[in-house]
Amino acid sequence: MTTATAPQTSLSVGTAKRGAVLIILAILLVALALLSLLVGSGNISPAQAWDALWHNDGSTAAQIVRTSRLPRTLLGLVCGAALGVAGAMMQALTRNPLADPGILGVNAGAYLAMVLGFWWFGAMSTSNYVLWGTAGALLASGLVYVVGSSGRAGASAGKLVLTGVAVSCVFTGIAFGLTMIDPKAFDAIRGWQAGSLQKSGAIEILFGVLPYIGVGLAMALVLMLYFNAIALGDDRARALGVPVTRVRTAGFIALTVLCGAATAAVGPISFLGLMVPHAVRSVVGPDQRWIIPTCLLVAPILFLGADIIGRIAIPGELPVGMVTAFIGAPVLIWLARNRGVNEL
Repeated sequence: MTTATAPQTSLSVGTAKRGAVLIILAILLVALALLSLLVGSGNISPAQAWDALWHNDGSTAAQIVRTSRLPRTLLGLVCGAALGVAGAMMQALTRNPLADPGILGVNAGAYLAMVLGFWWFGAMSTSNYVLWGTAGALLASGLVYVVGSSGRAGASAGKLVLTGVAVSCVFTGIAFGLTMIDPKAFDAIRGWQAGSLQKSGAIEILFGVLPYIGVGLAMALVLMLYFNAIALGDDRARALGVPVTRVRTAGFIALTVLCGAATAAVGPISFLGLMVPHAVRSVVGPDQRWIIPTCLLVAPILFLGADIIGRIAIPGELPVGMVTAFIGAPVLIWLARNRGVNEL
């Protein structure tokens, strides 16, 4: 009797610990969101910002808090969650711990498609940006997966990473060349290219991408139930009754929609989808049913934290994309050194 109940007790304790982690992260996320509303560039004290949040008296403080900081915070929450979950899904579906939407060319594909949309079709509205960004992300992810999985060895970690880097360089180079040719395209895209939450018309952008990200996150929460089986290998997953092809296809569609919408909204953000799943796995373990919901909380925490650092680090503002790159580059180097050159 004691032997039978020991595993159950251990399982319940592990579940309770993971549940406690989720609660703590949710509280931290709410606290950081409040801090994002109260702190920023400009001579507005936290007390003034708090009062302006609840009372719109037409003052400068009320305008800044309500039209800039609040939409910026909500955009960071939504897009951070999208990028973190997309990174976790990509690593689960490819069984590649180095998979990341930025490294595997998805962000570059969205960037190129948006430049082409503006250059050829004058696509300037938020809805057009999202459609072009998602289409470009889908093209890039499909190209990387097809090329990276060709040959007898299949889709190894090294081939996918190298293919993704190559595709990113080519797509980014083409997009950059087009913006150099057309000054109007350069002016329209340069602020977006840095990756920033400081947007004019942030409310419009938020409501434009929210349906796409909402659908993508809902698909991720459903598909995560199959990811543990897929981690065992395709043959074993099929033996357990998992429709591997349909799950992987739906998963790539979901993460492409998440990456495309988030990239269209805030610009190309590097390393967020790589860092967060690794940090989460070290805390909650390899169970994808816990990794995905935890990434849903951790990614916006890191994203908002990077944005707050960017606001107060220098007298002006440092784009959040630069801050995440400063953090993520050393993390990638550490992963490469610990996993060995052969795996890259």
